[in-house]
Amino acid sequence: MITPGISVWIVDDDESVRWVLEQALKQAQMIPRCFDSAEAFFDELQRDRPDVLVTDIRMPQMSGLELLETLGARDPDLPVIVMTAHSDLDSAVAAYKGGAFEYLPKPFDIDEAVELVSRAAQARPQVATPGAVVEPRTIIGQAPAMQEVFRAIGRLSRTSMTVLITGESGTGKELVARALHENSPRAAKPFIALNTSAIAAELLESELFGHEKGAFTGADQRRIGRFEQADGGTLFLDEIGDMSAALQTRLLRVLAENEFFRVGGQKTISVDVRVIAATHQDLSRAVEAGEFREDLYHRLNVMRIEVPPLRARREDIAELARFYLGKAAEELSLVPKTLSSEATQLLVNYDWPGNVRELVNLCRRLTVTAAGREITAYDLPAGIGGPVGAASGGTEWTSGLARWAAGRLAGEHKRTLLDEARPEFERTLIEAAMRRSHGKRLQAAKLIGWGRNTLTRKLKELGLDDVYESDVQ
Repeated sequence: MITPGISVWIVDDDESVRWVLEQALKQAQMIPRCFDSAEAFFDELQRDRPDVLVTDIRMPQMSGLELLETLGARDPDLPVIVMTAHSDLDSAVAAYKGGAFEYLPKPFDIDEAVELVSRAAQARPQVATPGAVVEPRTIIGQAPAMQEVFRAIGRLSRTSMTVLITGESGTGKELVARALHENSPRAAKPFIALNTSAIAAELLESELFGHEKGAFTGADQRRIGRFEQADGGTLFLDEIGDMSAALQTRLLRVLAENEFFRVGGQKTISVDVRVIAATHQDLSRAVEAGEFREDLYHRLNVMRIEVPPLRARREDIAELARFYLGKAAEELSLVPKTLSSEATQLLVNYDWPGNVRELVNLCRRLTVTAAGREITAYDLPAGIGGPVGAASGGTEWTSGLARWAAGRLAGEHKRTLLDEARPEFERTLIEAAMRRSHGKRLQAAKLIGWGRNTLTRKLKELGLDDVYESDVQ
């Protein structure tokens, strides 16, 4: 609902932005005033005061963030909307930590901007919280979906709330968790990360809570668990949906009471830990299926951040590729490589089933395998759009295999890739060779490169013995 009659001051050194906002606010029956610098704004603030301030971040002389800091000391109750064309995580976090009501990346929808101004006028005052901004690990993203992630991190920067991060495998959920920690009141304390699905179920309890000497066979000394290591800081639990029911119960108690026992211990251990959990699964469905505790789900889902898949933020792919090519070159002590326009477009058009993790691995590979300083379409794997036979002699079937493997790694799978692929690979070879040899096992075995006994054994293992039951020769 638009609120007419409110006074809105706009501070931006870009005349076109000031004009567009001024006209839109006037049309909404608001009262805008424009300033081309923070200095001009503060001069007028001595005589009058707006209901809402809209300011750019990057301006000459005094920036929007410096304006926020100065305004926080003089008029902390004034709601401020921060605009920026450089919409990155640093800007978002800095804006919210400076006390901004909202963060508005350019270019913006003018109707949404007007509605935001109206909401700011009706909202309770936003009081700035002192404290320096901690430089977060790099999260790149200009796409609207990533801007929502930046906003969420910024809004949570003054709290230690429990957060559930969801998104497909490989989207960078741990980077988001680290950014939440590094921009929180706990930033000076430890950040401990644990992938719960990467540890055997029988060992995970000890990994989380520690154990006493003699608690079980092989426990020859006391072990401090991840919760104690993270005391005062943040514990990031990745793939929380894979946790067993018994451990879900223990975790729920820690979240509720901030205390636990080491495995084999009698002494209560008290901790102050912020838990950030992540999963690629739909936990609400897991709750309905009885596979995840509902009370634990609600404990974890206090705040949720959805990390978008890479295919939903294609405008970020080129910048991400340049960044990770640079990182790969630095790690390998090589000269950074660039992407040709054609190669860039192929990367943008690809669906990236393995998400950012797949892109990172490709950049490392290309840094080593691409012949020249510029990566061309021919250097890309055929599955991404490069020519058949490009990138290490790939063929049509290997590109299909690459797509299958990436898809399996991006989704939920119980078996290793090799255990799942080998039987189908062997079955395909056997059927082709048996067709070619018209059912002659000895000839088929030679075509494959096996002995006849090996082929006979494989036919039995794969359930093909009845299909090719008699040996013609």
